[in-house]
Amino acid sequence: MKKILFLTLGSAVVLTSCSKLGNLTSDDFKVTPTPLVEQSGEVPAQISVTIPEKYMKKKAVVTCTPVLRYQGGEVTSESATFQGEKVEGNGTAVQYKVGGTYSMKANFRYTPEMLKSDLYMKFDAKLGKKVKQIPEVKIGYGVIATEDLISRCLDGATGAQATDKFQRTIQQKQEANIKFLINQANLRTSELQSVSVKDLVAVLKDINDNNEKRVLDAIEVSAYASPDGKYSFNEKLAERRQNVSSDYLKKELQKIKMKADINTRYTAEDWDGFQELVKASNLQDKQVILSVLSMYKDPEEREQQIRNMSNIYTDIKDGIMPELRRARMIVNYQVIGRSDEEIVKQYKDDASKLSVEELIYGANKLVSDPNEKQQWYQTIAKLFPNDYRALNNQASVAYAEGDYEKAAQLLAKARNINSRAPEVNTNQALLALRDGKLNEAEGLLGQGFGADAYNDVMGAYNVAKGNYQQAAKNLGEAKNNAAALAQILNQDYAAARQTLAGVKNADATTSYLSAVLAARTGDAAAVVSNLRQAFEKDASLKARALNDLEFAKYATAIAGLVK
Repeated sequence: MKKILFLTLGSAVVLTSCSKLGNLTSDDFKVTPTPLVEQSGEVPAQISVTIPEKYMKKKAVVTCTPVLRYQGGEVTSESATFQGEKVEGNGTAVQYKVGGTYSMKANFRYTPEMLKSDLYMKFDAKLGKKVKQIPEVKIGYGVIATEDLISRCLDGATGAQATDKFQRTIQQKQEANIKFLINQANLRTSELQSVSVKDLVAVLKDINDNNEKRVLDAIEVSAYASPDGKYSFNEKLAERRQNVSSDYLKKELQKIKMKADINTRYTAEDWDGFQELVKASNLQDKQVILSVLSMYKDPEEREQQIRNMSNIYTDIKDGIMPELRRARMIVNYQVIGRSDEEIVKQYKDDASKLSVEELIYGANKLVSDPNEKQQWYQTIAKLFPNDYRALNNQASVAYAEGDYEKAAQLLAKARNINSRAPEVNTNQALLALRDGKLNEAEGLLGQGFGADAYNDVMGAYNVAKGNYQQAAKNLGEAKNNAAALAQILNQDYAAARQTLAGVKNADATTSYLSAVLAARTGDAAAVVSNLRQAFEKDASLKARALNDLEFAKYATAIAGLVK
C-alpha cells in the first residue's frame, strides 16, 4: 500500500516500487494550487509526492527539478535531491523499506506568457555510478494571473494633484497704537502722525473706496492705564483715553464719508499687559516680579509690593509703565479676491498679474480640457520656476492621457525642486507600480503620505503585493477599476459588483473585470456580454481571454466571440 508524501511548492516526485528506478506518472503528483496562481509577481506552488516503500534503492540519488514551460520559453525552480540509505551526501535520505513523506518548494517569476503554460517535473537520477533515465512528467497546468490586471487598472488613473492655497476671502487686521503721557488723555500730534496711525486711516479709506473688494467687519478701540496710582483715578483716565481715541476715528470716518460703528472698551489697570512686558524684558529679578503677580490678586497690594522693590522699580517705572499708557485702534476687514470669471479673464489678458495661487486654482478648478490645463501649467512653470506644483499637476494630466514618458520627465523636474513633496512621490510611485517596480514604489510611498491620491496608489500597491484585504481598505469607497479588482481578489463579490457599476467612464478593463466577476459567480450570460464589450473597446484583450483560466468553463463561448 502506497504512502503519499506532500512536497511544498512547485513539484514532486513519485517513485514507484520496483526492482529498478521506474517511470513516474501524473498520478504520483499533487500540485497546490492547480492551476497555479500569480501572487505579488511570483507563481508559487506546493507539490505532493509519494515515494513508496522499496523504491529508493540504497545507492540511488534522484534530483527533482520543477519546470514551467510556456510559448517562447521555460523557467526552472529550486531542485530537491533524495538519496538512498547508503549514499553520503546532502540530499534528503529515504529509507528503502518504508519510503517517506517529504516537502520541497517551487517558485517562478511571473511573465504574461505564463497564462498558457504547463508544469513539469524533470529528474536526474543515478543508481550507484550509473545514470538512470526517468522521463519527465507533466504535473500541472496554467497560471491564473488576475492580480496582474492591476497594471491595466492604473492606465489613465488620476494621479496626486498639488493643491492651491487660494482664498477668495482673506481676513485682515490693521492696528495702530497711540501712547499717552502719564496721567494725561490728550492726543499728541506726534502720535497721530505715526506710521501706524497713518496706515490705519489709509486702510479705512481703501475699504471705503473699494467696497466690492474690501468688506469692513469691525472697528475697535481699547484704551488702558498703567497699573500705578489709585484705581479710581486710573479707571476715569482709561475711559477718557478711550473717548478721545474714538472721537478721533469718528472724525476720520466723517472726512471720507464712511458710516461705521466703533466698538469701545477700556481697562483701568493693565496688569495683563504689564505681565507680558515683564516676561519679554531683560529686567533684573523679573521672576520675582512675576511671582508677586501670581501671589497677590489685589491691585493695590500688587502695586505696593512692586514699589517695595526699590532696586528695580525705577526700571519698571521708566521702561514698562509708559508702554501701558495707550489706546489700541483696530480695523478688522475682509479682502475679497478675484471671482472665477475675473481669474480666467486676467489669465487671457495678462497671466503675469495673477498670483501663483490664483493660477494653480484656475488650472485645477476652472479648466476642464486637458490641453488647456497643460497650457495653464506651462504658464505657471514659466512664471514661477521654483514652484513644483505646476510640474507635478502637468505630469498628472500627462499620465491620465497615457503619456507616461512625459509624466516621468515632468516629475523628475518637480522632484529636483522639492524631493519631499508628497504629490510628487505618490505620482512617481504610481509610475513605478505600472512598470511592476514594487520595491521602488514602496520607497516612494513612504514619502507620499498626505497626497490626495495616496490611498488609491497604496491600494494598488497592496494589490500588486497580494495584500488584497488591506488593498480593499485602502481603496475604501473608491469607484474605480483598482478598487473592484481588490474586492474580486478579496472575494467580496457583492462590493465588487457595486464598485464596477459606479465606475465613471467605464473602459475595456472595467468590462473585463465584470466578466471575471461573472465567471466567479457563475453568470455565463454576463461573462459573454461583458467580454464582448471589452473586446469592442480593446481587441488586445481577446488573446488574454482565450488563455485566461478564470474563463476555463466558458472556453467555447469565448472562442466564438474571438472569431
